Order: sequence, then structure tokens, then C-alpha cells
Amino acid sequence: MDIKSIWNRFRRVVRYYAYIFDEIDTASATQRIKASIWFHGPNAWILAFAIVLASVGLNVNSTAVIIGAMLVSPLMGPIIGTGLALGTNDLDLLKSASKNLLVMVIISLLASTLFFLLSPLSLVNPTELMARTSPTIYDVLIAFFGGMAGILENSRKERGTVLSGVAIATALMPPLCTAGYGLAHFNMHFFIGALYLFVINSVFIALATYLMVRYLKFPTVSGITEGTATRRRRAISTVLVIILVPSIWSAFTLIRNNNFERNVQNFVENNRLVAPRTYIYDYRVDGRKAEIALAGEPLDNDLRASIYVKAGRYNIKQKDLTLLEHSFGLSQQDMNTIIEEIYTNTNIELDENQALLESMESRLEDMAREINRLKERQDLLTTQMQQAQADTTMNKQ
Repeated sequence: MDIKSIWNRFRRVVRYYAYIFDEIDTASATQRIKASIWFHGPNAWILAFAIVLASVGLNVNSTAVIIGAMLVSPLMGPIIGTGLALGTNDLDLLKSASKNLLVMVIISLLASTLFFLLSPLSLVNPTELMARTSPTIYDVLIAFFGGMAGILENSRKERGTVLSGVAIATALMPPLCTAGYGLAHFNMHFFIGALYLFVINSVFIALATYLMVRYLKFPTVSGITEGTATRRRRAISTVLVIILVPSIWSAFTLIRNNNFERNVQNFVENNRLVAPRTYIYDYRVDGRKAEIALAGEPLDNDLRASIYVKAGRYNIKQKDLTLLEHSFGLSQQDMNTIIEEIYTNTNIELDENQALLESMESRLEDMAREINRLKERQDLLTTQMQQAQADTTMNKQ
């Protein structure tokens, strides 16, 4: 079999498994997407209730409640509608989808802000909220491929449960809830970070929809000129760059900070005792800066330099490392006295324990001798009893 035959066979296999156009119904998909963009009546109330559910989940750090709220929410409609409008050159649909997307955001922010204003619960450990304030390139990838799966599911003749998974994966609701928390507590870090994450998700879901709509050859609305199409493509590219660049930088920063924190952790674990009477008892990492707390005798210049050299082996630069010596309010003389007392008391306890151990060993030896003596006596008694039995048997005979 020649190479050409192998290649043709390979193409047939790939086409068999990857060809999708026989399962696509673009007309029905267009109708479904257009019907899902509107936010009025029950849709508006369902959205508000879902936002409150998600806010409760964020408030109590419950992932299960957040996932349930995302399954209830009808947030995907206007975003996919925007991508469809761009892909089919439908200006009226674009206006409607954009308007309803704005309505959706306003309803979500109002509901979440009101909840966090009235909520009696305090956020002791808001990890679920914090996770929605620092978007990265990974959020871009999740939104993009989630959007791909979403429009493909909408376009199938027989739809399944893919949209539920897309709603969970792209996580559109939690950022809006977190933005509402930021508004309720006047925390602009939460508000801006979460709103930026929502914008990233929305833009790349719409982009994925746009690309799939073009690939699946949805029917386009006629009447658009080539110049208008070119300007639209440039506008889309500009928006994507503006959105993408900060997220890439955020992902780079996140990875770099994680690596730095791991290096500090390894350094501390492998160098707890930095001197015979000085040890690391705590550390803290903030971004690319680390503070290491030391207890014990004061550090001289040579010892400090040696610590920095050791840290350098873990890719921790001297400018990023701060050594904190704590005396807990005592003078150095008092600290030295306390340390000497600790060592003295420790040595005394060790001597006492050693003496107790030797005493116990002596008692064990005495007990072993006594056991041996009792065993010998038992053997003697056993022999005497056997002899007596033998004598009794002989007398009877």
C-alpha cells in the first residue's frame, strides 16, 4: 500500500469521526438562539433568583450551591446571540442581544448588591469570591472552548445536556455576584476584577460563537458592504487584543508567584535550623516578596549572608527576602538567658530521663533473673513429680 492510499484512508477515517454537518440544523438553531436572548417576565425573575442563590453560595463558600445556581441561570442567551449576530451580519439581532445583555448585567448587579447589603453573614474566608477577582489566560481558554461547545450544542438536531456543562464551566454568574459584593462594600478591587472576568467570559464565548457560526455556514443577512465587514473585523480584533493582553499578563504573574511561593516553602522546610541556636518558626509570602521570622540568637553579618546564599539556591533573590528577628519584647540579654535556661532545663530533663532509663533497665534485668530462677524451680518440681509418679507405678507392680 503506497503513501497516497494510506493518506486517503486516514482522511476517510477522520472525516467519518469528525464530520458534523449531517447533524447540524442552522435554521432551528437560529430560532432557538433568538428566542433565548430576551430578558423579561419569567426570565428576568429566574435570573434574579439564580443570582441570589449564587450569592448565597459565595457568601457561605458553598461550591454546590454555586453550581446549582449556574444550572438555573439563563445567562448564555444574549452572549451567544451576540456571536450569532456578528457571524450572520444581523444588525437588528446584534442590537437586541446587546440590549438584553445590558439588562441582564443590571439585573444581576442589582440582585447581588441588594443581597450582600442585607446579608447578616460575614465573609471570614471569602475564597470563592477572591477566585473571581484575578482573571487569567485560563479563563480565556475556558470561555472560548465552552462557547464552542455551546454553539455546537445549540446547532445539533438532537440536543443533549452539553449546555448545562458549559454554563458551569464558563461560570458567568459568580463574577457578577462578586461584582455586586464589591458594590455593596465599596470594594473596587472586587468590583473591577470580577467585572473584567465577566467581560472576558462574555467576549470569548461570543467570539467562539462567531467562529463556529461562520464555519457551520449559518445563513447571513444580505446588504452589508465589504468595507463595513472589514471595519467590523478590525473592531473585533481590537477588542480581543484589549481583553486578552491583561489576562495573559495576569496568568504569567500568577504562575510566577506560585513558583516563588513554592521555592520559599522548600527553602524553609529544608533550612529550619539556620544556626545552632537560631531557627525559622514562621514565614509569609506576598506576591514576589517573602518574610521569614527567626527566633533565637541574633544574626551576625556572616550568618545573614549565608542565609541569603542558601535562599539564592532556591531562586530567591536577596531583595525579595526579608529576615525578621523577634525577641517578643525582651532584651537580647534576657533572650540569651531564657535560651540558656531552656538548654539547661533540657539537659537536666535528659539526665533525669537517662537515669530513669538506667533504673528501668536494672529492674528489667532483676526481673529477668527472677524469671529464670522461677523457671529453674518449675523444671525441678516437674522432674520431682515425674519421679514420684514413676516410683508409685513401680510399687503397685
